[in-house]
Amino acid sequence: MIRLLTPADAALYRAIRLEALEAHPEAFASTFAREQEKPLAWFEERLTASDIFGAFIDGEFVGIAGFHRQDGPQTMHKAHLWGMYVRQQAGRAGVGRHLVDTVIAHAAKHVEKLQLSVMSKNEAALRLYKTTGFVEYGREVKAFKQNGQYFDEVLMELFLDGSNK
Repeated sequence: MIRLLTPADAALYRAIRLEALEAHPEAFASTFAREQEKPLAWFEERLTASDIFGAFIDGEFVGIAGFHRQDGPQTMHKAHLWGMYVRQQAGRAGVGRHLVDTVIAHAAKHVEKLQLSVMSKNEAALRLYKTTGFVEYGREVKAFKQNGQYFDEVLMELFLDGSNK
């Protein structure tokens, strides 16, 4: 089951978000060290500022994906899929695909274009995004630097009218 999280889910969201940051530090712009110090109210605010979906299997919280619409008057037609993470034990259950499909369906009601960024070495995520219709439109070389190592970021987009233009 996938549902939109609410501020009441802040403790659950905090736990899985910190797990994601700790398990895959190269995949996120933020860090475990930065977010572990944040109070629960900070996570409640994130759940208010963005639409964040949670995936559950037999009542267990196993994945998250965020949707954030740009708010500038000339960029309101775009949104970003962000913060995608699926716990390892649920990785083969199709949870990632269901989360992406849910965010795409949600985005189609609100914007014309959905964008995302993903580390260039994350082959599983790249395959997932390509199979859901995203196409690469750019690449940021040395987008992230962690412990002296650089990571490139692939920029992808999906036009929700199916045009890819």
